Amino acid sequence: MTRESLEGPTTTDLLCNACAGAAAGAIAATFVCPLDVIKTRLQVHGLPNVPHSGNRGSLIVSSLQNIIKNEGVRGMYRGLSPTILALLPNWAVYFTVYGKLKALLHSYVDEDNQLTIGANMIAASGAGTATAISTNPLWVVKTRLQTQGMRSGVVPYKSILSALRRISHEEGIRGLYSGLLPALVGVSHVAIQFPAYENMKAYLARRENTTVDKLTPGHFAIASSVSKILASTMTYPHEVVRSRLQEQGQARNPEVHYAGVIDCIKKVFHKEGLPGFYRGCATNLFRTTPAAIITFTSFEMIQRFLHGILSHDQHSQAHPKSDSRVKPQKESGGAREEEDNEHFQSSHTQLNKRSSSIPLEAMNS
Repeated sequence: MTRESLEGPTTTDLLCNACAGAAAGAIAATFVCPLDVIKTRLQVHGLPNVPHSGNRGSLIVSSLQNIIKNEGVRGMYRGLSPTILALLPNWAVYFTVYGKLKALLHSYVDEDNQLTIGANMIAASGAGTATAISTNPLWVVKTRLQTQGMRSGVVPYKSILSALRRISHEEGIRGLYSGLLPALVGVSHVAIQFPAYENMKAYLARRENTTVDKLTPGHFAIASSVSKILASTMTYPHEVVRSRLQEQGQARNPEVHYAGVIDCIKKVFHKEGLPGFYRGCATNLFRTTPAAIITFTSFEMIQRFLHGILSHDQHSQAHPKSDSRVKPQKESGGAREEEDNEHFQSSHTQLNKRSSSIPLEAMNS
Protein backbone atom coordinates (compact mmCIF):
# COMPACT_ATOMS: atom_id res chain seq x y z
CA MET A 1 0.00 0.00 0.00
CA THR A 2 1.43 3.41 -0.91
CA ARG A 3 1.75 6.39 1.37
CA GLU A 4 -1.00 8.18 -0.55
CA SER A 5 -3.40 5.30 -0.01
CA LEU A 6 -2.72 5.17 3.72
CA GLU A 7 -2.52 8.87 4.57
CA GLY A 8 -4.29 10.48 1.66
CA PRO A 9 -2.70 12.71 -0.98
CA THR A 10 -0.52 15.55 0.27
CA THR A 11 -1.00 19.15 -0.83
CA THR A 12 1.93 18.72 -3.20
CA ASP A 13 0.34 15.61 -4.71
CA LEU A 14 -2.98 17.39 -5.27
CA LEU A 15 -1.28 20.45 -6.74
CA CYS A 16 0.87 18.45 -9.16
CA ASN A 17 -1.99 16.22 -10.29
CA ALA A 18 -4.46 19.09 -10.69
CA CYS A 19 -2.01 21.25 -12.64
CA ALA A 20 -0.83 18.35 -14.81
CA GLY A 21 -4.39 17.20 -15.44
CA ALA A 22 -5.64 20.69 -16.36
CA ALA A 23 -2.66 21.35 -18.63
CA ALA A 24 -2.92 17.98 -20.36
CA GLY A 25 -6.68 18.36 -20.76
CA ALA A 26 -6.25 21.84 -22.24
CA ILE A 27 -3.69 20.56 -24.76
CA ALA A 28 -5.93 17.69 -25.82
CA ALA A 29 -9.06 19.88 -25.91
CA THR A 30 -7.35 22.35 -28.25
CA PHE A 31 -6.18 19.57 -30.55
CA VAL A 32 -9.56 17.84 -30.92
CA CYS A 33 -11.84 20.88 -30.62
CA PRO A 34 -12.95 20.83 -34.31
CA LEU A 35 -14.08 17.20 -33.95
CA ASP A 36 -15.76 18.02 -30.66
CA VAL A 37 -17.74 20.81 -32.34
CA ILE A 38 -18.91 18.40 -35.06
CA LYS A 39 -19.80 15.74 -32.48
CA THR A 40 -21.86 18.18 -30.42
CA ARG A 41 -23.73 19.46 -33.46
CA LEU A 42 -24.48 15.93 -34.63
CA GLN A 43 -25.81 15.12 -31.16
CA VAL A 44 -28.10 18.15 -31.19
CA HIS A 45 -29.14 18.54 -34.82
CA GLY A 46 -28.61 15.10 -36.29
CA LEU A 47 -27.12 14.39 -39.72
CA PRO A 48 -26.62 17.44 -41.96
CA ASN A 49 -28.01 17.59 -45.48
CA VAL A 50 -24.78 16.91 -47.33
CA PRO A 51 -24.32 14.67 -50.40
CA HIS A 52 -21.87 12.25 -48.77
CA SER A 53 -23.33 12.00 -45.28
CA GLY A 54 -23.47 8.22 -45.55
CA ASN A 55 -19.70 7.99 -45.36
CA ARG A 56 -18.15 8.75 -41.98
CA GLY A 57 -14.98 10.25 -43.43
CA SER A 58 -16.92 12.35 -45.90
CA LEU A 59 -19.30 13.41 -43.13
CA ILE A 60 -16.46 14.78 -41.03
CA VAL A 61 -14.80 16.51 -44.01
CA SER A 62 -18.10 17.95 -45.24
CA SER A 63 -18.96 19.20 -41.76
CA LEU A 64 -15.59 20.90 -41.41
CA GLN A 65 -15.93 22.49 -44.85
CA ASN A 66 -19.42 23.70 -43.98
CA ILE A 67 -18.23 25.25 -40.70
CA ILE A 68 -15.30 27.01 -42.38
CA LYS A 69 -17.52 28.29 -45.19
CA ASN A 70 -20.23 29.70 -42.91
CA GLU A 71 -18.29 30.62 -39.78
CA GLY A 72 -14.64 30.67 -40.74
CA VAL A 73 -11.78 28.92 -38.98
CA ARG A 74 -12.96 30.43 -35.71
CA GLY A 75 -16.11 28.33 -35.98
CA MET A 76 -14.06 25.15 -35.52
CA TYR A 77 -13.05 26.32 -32.07
CA ARG A 78 -16.47 27.30 -30.72
CA GLY A 79 -16.68 26.54 -27.03
CA LEU A 80 -12.94 26.04 -26.57
CA SER A 81 -12.62 28.81 -23.97
CA PRO A 82 -15.30 27.43 -21.62
CA THR A 83 -13.92 23.93 -22.20
CA ILE A 84 -10.47 24.97 -21.00
CA LEU A 85 -11.95 27.15 -18.26
CA ALA A 86 -14.07 24.23 -17.04
CA LEU A 87 -11.03 21.96 -16.92
CA LEU A 88 -9.40 23.98 -14.13
CA PRO A 89 -12.09 23.49 -11.46
CA ASN A 90 -12.92 20.13 -13.06
CA TRP A 91 -9.54 18.62 -12.22
CA ALA A 92 -9.17 20.51 -8.95
CA VAL A 93 -12.49 19.17 -7.68
CA TYR A 94 -12.02 15.71 -9.14
CA PHE A 95 -8.54 15.02 -7.78
CA THR A 96 -9.36 16.46 -4.36
CA VAL A 97 -12.53 14.40 -3.91
CA TYR A 98 -11.01 11.30 -5.49
CA GLY A 99 -7.94 11.46 -3.28
CA LYS A 100 -10.02 11.82 -0.12
CA LEU A 101 -12.36 8.97 -1.07
CA LYS A 102 -9.41 6.78 -2.00
CA ALA A 103 -7.90 7.42 1.44
CA LEU A 104 -11.20 6.56 3.14
CA LEU A 105 -11.47 3.31 1.16
CA HIS A 106 -7.83 2.26 1.61
CA SER A 107 -8.83 -0.85 3.59
CA TYR A 108 -10.63 -2.32 0.56
CA VAL A 109 -7.69 -3.79 -1.32
CA ASP A 110 -6.98 -6.97 -3.25
CA GLU A 111 -4.06 -9.37 -2.94
CA ASP A 112 -1.82 -6.91 -4.83
CA ASN A 113 -2.59 -4.12 -2.33
CA GLN A 114 -4.53 -2.22 -5.00
CA LEU A 115 -8.01 -0.79 -4.49
CA THR A 116 -10.69 -3.29 -5.44
CA ILE A 117 -12.92 -2.72 -8.47
CA GLY A 118 -15.81 -1.80 -6.20
CA ALA A 119 -13.74 0.72 -4.24
CA ASN A 120 -12.44 2.21 -7.48
CA MET A 121 -15.98 2.58 -8.77
CA ILE A 122 -17.15 4.29 -5.57
CA ALA A 123 -14.20 6.73 -5.48
CA ALA A 124 -14.50 7.54 -9.18
CA SER A 125 -18.28 7.93 -9.04
CA GLY A 126 -18.12 10.21 -6.00
CA ALA A 127 -15.48 12.40 -7.59
CA GLY A 128 -17.36 12.45 -10.89
CA THR A 129 -20.59 13.49 -9.18
CA ALA A 130 -18.95 16.39 -7.35
CA THR A 131 -17.25 17.50 -10.56
CA ALA A 132 -20.44 17.33 -12.65
CA ILE A 133 -22.39 19.45 -10.17
CA SER A 134 -19.70 22.11 -9.78
CA THR A 135 -18.85 22.56 -13.48
CA ASN A 136 -22.21 21.98 -15.22
CA PRO A 137 -22.85 25.70 -15.99
CA LEU A 138 -19.59 25.93 -17.93
CA TRP A 139 -20.45 22.86 -20.01
CA VAL A 140 -23.86 24.40 -20.79
CA VAL A 141 -22.09 27.50 -22.11
CA LYS A 142 -19.68 25.35 -24.10
CA THR A 143 -22.54 23.48 -25.79
CA ARG A 144 -24.42 26.71 -26.57
CA LEU A 145 -21.35 28.35 -28.09
CA GLN A 146 -20.63 25.33 -30.27
CA THR A 147 -24.17 25.13 -31.67
CA GLN A 148 -25.34 28.75 -31.89
CA GLY A 149 -23.74 29.19 -35.32
CA MET A 150 -26.28 26.75 -36.75
CA ARG A 151 -29.30 28.81 -35.65
CA SER A 152 -30.70 31.84 -37.46
CA GLY A 153 -32.63 34.57 -35.71
CA VAL A 154 -30.89 33.94 -32.38
CA VAL A 155 -28.90 36.62 -30.60
CA PRO A 156 -25.48 34.97 -30.17
CA TYR A 157 -23.55 34.95 -26.95
CA LYS A 158 -20.56 37.30 -27.13
CA SER A 159 -18.44 35.68 -24.44
CA ILE A 160 -18.43 33.17 -21.62
CA LEU A 161 -19.44 35.76 -19.03
CA SER A 162 -22.20 37.20 -21.21
CA ALA A 163 -23.52 33.69 -21.80
CA LEU A 164 -23.56 32.94 -18.08
CA ARG A 165 -25.33 36.25 -17.36
CA ARG A 166 -27.92 35.79 -20.10
CA ILE A 167 -28.69 32.18 -19.22
CA SER A 168 -29.09 32.99 -15.53
CA HIS A 169 -31.24 36.05 -16.35
CA GLU A 170 -33.40 34.46 -19.05
CA GLU A 171 -33.64 30.90 -17.72
CA GLY A 172 -32.58 31.09 -14.11
CA ILE A 173 -30.61 28.48 -12.17
CA ARG A 174 -32.49 25.77 -14.01
CA GLY A 175 -30.94 26.91 -17.28
CA LEU A 176 -27.42 26.80 -15.86
CA TYR A 177 -28.03 23.26 -14.63
CA SER A 178 -29.92 21.97 -17.65
CA GLY A 179 -28.67 18.52 -18.57
CA LEU A 180 -27.38 17.87 -15.05
CA LEU A 181 -29.37 14.68 -14.54
CA PRO A 182 -27.97 12.94 -17.66
CA ALA A 183 -24.56 14.32 -16.69
CA LEU A 184 -24.90 12.58 -13.33
CA VAL A 185 -25.99 9.44 -15.15
CA GLY A 186 -22.83 9.91 -17.16
CA VAL A 187 -20.84 9.21 -14.01
CA SER A 188 -21.36 5.61 -15.08
CA HIS A 189 -18.84 6.44 -17.81
CA VAL A 190 -16.22 7.00 -15.12
CA ALA A 191 -17.36 3.94 -13.17
CA ILE A 192 -16.67 1.80 -16.25
CA GLN A 193 -13.54 3.55 -17.48
CA PHE A 194 -11.79 3.70 -14.11
CA PRO A 195 -11.66 -0.04 -13.28
CA ALA A 196 -10.99 -0.88 -16.93
CA TYR A 197 -8.03 1.51 -16.99
CA GLU A 198 -6.62 0.22 -13.70
CA ASN A 199 -6.90 -3.40 -14.84
CA MET A 200 -5.31 -2.58 -18.20
CA LYS A 201 -2.37 -0.94 -16.45
CA ALA A 202 -1.95 -3.93 -14.14
CA TYR A 203 -2.13 -6.30 -17.11
CA LEU A 204 0.48 -4.35 -19.08
CA ALA A 205 2.75 -4.20 -16.04
CA ARG A 206 2.53 -7.99 -15.59
CA ARG A 207 3.15 -8.58 -19.27
CA GLU A 208 6.25 -6.37 -19.21
CA ASN A 209 7.36 -7.91 -15.89
CA THR A 210 7.52 -4.48 -14.26
CA THR A 211 5.48 -2.25 -11.93
CA VAL A 212 2.74 0.21 -12.81
CA ASP A 213 4.83 3.24 -11.84
CA LYS A 214 7.46 2.21 -14.41
CA LEU A 215 5.12 1.91 -17.39
CA THR A 216 6.03 4.05 -20.38
CA PRO A 217 3.79 6.77 -21.89
CA GLY A 218 2.99 4.30 -24.67
CA HIS A 219 1.54 1.86 -22.16
CA PHE A 220 -0.61 4.59 -20.62
CA ALA A 221 -1.85 5.54 -24.09
CA ILE A 222 -2.88 1.94 -24.84
CA ALA A 223 -4.64 1.51 -21.49
CA SER A 224 -6.42 4.85 -21.70
CA SER A 225 -7.55 4.32 -25.30
CA VAL A 226 -9.04 0.89 -24.67
CA SER A 227 -10.82 1.96 -21.48
CA LYS A 228 -12.05 5.18 -23.07
CA ILE A 229 -13.51 3.46 -26.15
CA LEU A 230 -15.23 0.86 -23.97
CA ALA A 231 -16.74 3.43 -21.61
CA SER A 232 -17.72 5.87 -24.38
CA THR A 233 -19.53 3.25 -26.44
CA MET A 234 -21.49 1.92 -23.48
CA THR A 235 -22.55 5.32 -22.10
CA TYR A 236 -22.78 7.51 -25.22
CA PRO A 237 -26.61 7.87 -25.33
CA HIS A 238 -26.59 9.98 -22.16
CA GLU A 239 -24.34 12.50 -23.93
CA VAL A 240 -26.90 12.98 -26.70
CA VAL A 241 -29.69 13.58 -24.18
CA ARG A 242 -27.50 15.93 -22.15
CA SER A 243 -26.45 17.97 -25.19
CA ARG A 244 -30.01 18.38 -26.43
CA LEU A 245 -31.26 19.50 -23.01
CA GLN A 246 -28.37 21.94 -22.62
CA GLU A 247 -28.79 23.39 -26.12
CA GLN A 248 -32.56 23.82 -26.19
CA GLY A 249 -32.44 27.03 -24.15
CA GLN A 250 -31.70 28.86 -27.41
CA ALA A 251 -34.40 27.01 -29.33
CA ARG A 252 -37.76 28.69 -29.71
CA ASN A 253 -39.38 25.95 -31.81
CA PRO A 254 -41.90 24.03 -29.66
CA GLU A 255 -41.45 20.95 -31.83
CA VAL A 256 -37.97 20.41 -30.44
CA HIS A 257 -38.71 21.43 -26.87
CA TYR A 258 -38.02 18.77 -24.25
CA ALA A 259 -39.82 18.87 -20.92
CA GLY A 260 -37.14 16.77 -19.26
CA VAL A 261 -34.93 13.72 -19.54
CA ILE A 262 -37.75 11.20 -20.03
CA ASP A 263 -39.50 13.44 -22.58
CA CYS A 264 -36.23 13.89 -24.47
CA ILE A 265 -35.59 10.14 -24.58
CA LYS A 266 -39.12 9.46 -25.84
CA LYS A 267 -38.98 12.12 -28.58
CA VAL A 268 -35.52 11.12 -29.81
CA PHE A 269 -36.47 7.44 -29.92
CA HIS A 270 -39.83 8.16 -31.62
CA LYS A 271 -38.31 10.42 -34.26
CA GLU A 272 -34.92 8.82 -34.90
CA GLY A 273 -35.02 5.41 -33.27
CA LEU A 274 -32.02 3.83 -31.55
CA PRO A 275 -29.51 5.37 -34.03
CA GLY A 276 -30.58 8.79 -32.76
CA PHE A 277 -28.87 8.08 -29.46
CA TYR A 278 -25.58 7.45 -31.24
CA ARG A 279 -25.42 10.55 -33.44
CA GLY A 280 -21.81 11.70 -33.46
CA CYS A 281 -20.57 8.54 -31.78
CA ALA A 282 -18.23 7.65 -34.66
CA THR A 283 -16.74 11.14 -34.56
CA ASN A 284 -16.42 10.87 -30.80
CA LEU A 285 -14.58 7.55 -31.05
CA PHE A 286 -12.44 8.91 -33.88
CA ARG A 287 -11.19 11.67 -31.58
CA THR A 288 -10.92 9.40 -28.51
CA THR A 289 -7.63 7.72 -29.44
CA PRO A 290 -5.56 10.84 -30.26
CA ALA A 291 -7.14 12.70 -27.33
CA ALA A 292 -6.22 9.87 -24.95
CA ILE A 293 -2.65 9.66 -26.26
CA ILE A 294 -2.12 13.42 -26.03
CA THR A 295 -3.77 13.74 -22.64
CA PHE A 296 -2.04 10.85 -20.89
CA THR A 297 1.38 11.49 -22.41
CA SER A 298 1.17 15.18 -21.51
CA PHE A 299 -0.08 14.36 -18.02
CA GLU A 300 2.75 11.94 -17.31
CA MET A 301 5.46 14.28 -18.59
CA ILE A 302 4.09 17.38 -16.85
CA GLN A 303 3.47 15.50 -13.61
CA ARG A 304 7.00 14.10 -13.52
CA PHE A 305 8.42 17.52 -14.35
CA LEU A 306 6.47 19.20 -11.53
CA HIS A 307 7.38 16.51 -9.03
CA GLY A 308 11.02 16.80 -10.06
CA ILE A 309 11.00 20.55 -9.41
CA LEU A 310 9.10 20.33 -6.11
CA SER A 311 11.14 17.40 -4.78
CA HIS A 312 14.35 19.25 -5.66
CA ASP A 313 13.15 22.40 -3.86
CA GLN A 314 12.06 20.39 -0.81
CA HIS A 315 15.43 18.63 -0.67
CA SER A 316 17.26 21.96 -0.92
CA GLN A 317 15.17 23.44 1.90
CA ALA A 318 15.67 20.36 4.08
CA HIS A 319 19.48 20.50 3.62
CA PRO A 320 20.36 24.19 3.21
CA LYS A 321 23.98 23.70 4.25
CA SER A 322 24.68 20.61 2.18
CA ASP A 323 26.08 22.61 -0.75
CA SER A 324 28.57 24.50 1.44
CA ARG A 325 29.88 21.20 2.73
CA VAL A 326 30.29 19.74 -0.71
CA LYS A 327 32.20 22.69 -2.20
CA PRO A 328 35.44 22.25 -0.18
CA GLN A 329 35.69 18.59 -1.28
CA LYS A 330 38.48 17.55 -3.55
CA GLU A 331 37.63 16.44 -7.06
CA SER A 332 37.48 12.75 -6.18
CA GLY A 333 35.41 13.34 -3.02
CA GLY A 334 33.15 15.81 -4.80
CA ALA A 335 32.51 13.33 -7.58
CA ARG A 336 31.55 10.67 -5.04
CA GLU A 337 29.26 13.13 -3.21
CA GLU A 338 27.63 14.15 -6.51
CA GLU A 339 27.04 10.49 -7.36
CA ASP A 340 25.41 9.90 -3.94
CA ASN A 341 23.19 12.96 -4.40
CA GLU A 342 22.07 11.74 -7.81
CA HIS A 343 21.23 8.35 -6.33
CA PHE A 344 19.21 10.01 -3.56
CA GLN A 345 17.33 12.21 -6.04
CA SER A 346 16.50 9.17 -8.19
CA SER A 347 15.14 7.25 -5.20
CA HIS A 348 13.17 10.27 -4.00
CA THR A 349 11.65 10.78 -7.44
CA GLN A 350 10.59 7.13 -7.66
CA LEU A 351 8.88 7.44 -4.26
CA ASN A 352 6.98 10.51 -5.43
CA LYS A 353 5.91 8.78 -8.63
CA ARG A 354 4.55 5.86 -6.63
CA SER A 355 2.82 8.09 -4.12
CA SER A 356 1.02 10.35 -6.60
CA SER A 357 0.41 8.20 -9.67
CA ILE A 358 -3.24 9.21 -10.11
CA PRO A 359 -3.66 9.21 -13.88
CA LEU A 360 -6.57 10.69 -15.83
CA GLU A 361 -8.76 7.66 -15.34
CA ALA A 362 -11.87 9.75 -14.81
CA MET A 363 -11.56 11.89 -17.86
CA ASN A 364 -15.01 12.66 -19.15
CA SER A 365 -16.09 12.89 -22.69
